[in-house]
Amino acid sequence: MEFTVSHPKTEPAPATGALDLAEEFLDRTTPLTRIRGALHRYPALSPAIVLVLSVIVFGFLNDRFLNPANLSLITQQVAVVGTLAIAQTLIILTAGIDLSIGAVMVLSSMVIAQSTVQAGVPAVIGLLLGLIVGLAAGAFNGWLVTRFKLPPFIVTLGTLNVFVALTLLYSSGATVRGNDMPALLTWTGETFNIGGVNFTVGVVMMLVLYVAISFILSKTAWGRHVYAVGDDKESARLAGIRVNRVLMSVYLAAGAILAVGAWIQIGRTNAASPNAGVDLNLDSITAVVIGGTSLFGGRGTVWGTLLGALIVGVFRNGLSLAGLDVLWQTFAVGVLIIVAVAVDQWIRKVRK
Repeated sequence: MEFTVSHPKTEPAPATGALDLAEEFLDRTTPLTRIRGALHRYPALSPAIVLVLSVIVFGFLNDRFLNPANLSLITQQVAVVGTLAIAQTLIILTAGIDLSIGAVMVLSSMVIAQSTVQAGVPAVIGLLLGLIVGLAAGAFNGWLVTRFKLPPFIVTLGTLNVFVALTLLYSSGATVRGNDMPALLTWTGETFNIGGVNFTVGVVMMLVLYVAISFILSKTAWGRHVYAVGDDKESARLAGIRVNRVLMSVYLAAGAILAVGAWIQIGRTNAASPNAGVDLNLDSITAVVIGGTSLFGGRGTVWGTLLGALIVGVFRNGLSLAGLDVLWQTFAVGVLIIVAVAVDQWIRKVRK
């Protein structure tokens, strides 16, 4: 008997040349896509380039721009906005936004000032009370966001008005002068000279905060959880991350940072005014967006935010030296925001 062995039919293998062409097509990159990939990997790169170019251009247009006295003014102006922008960065990294940041800072500053001047408590206790106010405001925002699942934009739009009203009620609209406060409260405004440029203690405090928050975000589990929650809350929850706890901790941290910003603001202006700094929430958002942090969450660095704050300071100062009206300065900053958001959208389309 004769047996035959049948072999299964096999499809012919694709030509090697076809595979090579397909891989070449998929891996093909252009200078533009390489630039987009670099900006995606290093969010602080684009604001760094913009800052350097801005300094060169304004320095070329006006000799006074690079004068040490003018550079001192820029750094001191950035101290308050830069500090508030740290808190804003943390919240935006979680895909949120806080419109009440300026109001919380002003409320904390008034509690610090009036508790020491009118109630006569020691300066350290006054600072502690300001910290408690910042933490309480952050906790209130965080509770509304996590407990009732309300959009952060709506929550903080409402609490903005609440905190502004509380500030005016508490202070009766009166400004507390620095000369009436203990020296510790205005200590953040003291200056020292490095290379001809005058820096304040508040600037140093701001930089210390940047170093600390940068380390926490990049080197700790909490920092990785913040990025994960901002990137995709549901995926973070499935991965075992307690999303609500992370969000609440972010709002609490932001509140504490705002209390430090209140102290820096008192030293910067040598006063505590219920009408000063309420609009700083917009400036803080501007610094964060220009600094490369995505409004959709999950991408960005605090160092990019610092660069963004410096860019805003450089633009306002440079345009002022050029004799441009304040309205046109505001117009230029608005254009910067639109361009920054457009660039962020373009970067987000990078092929994974």
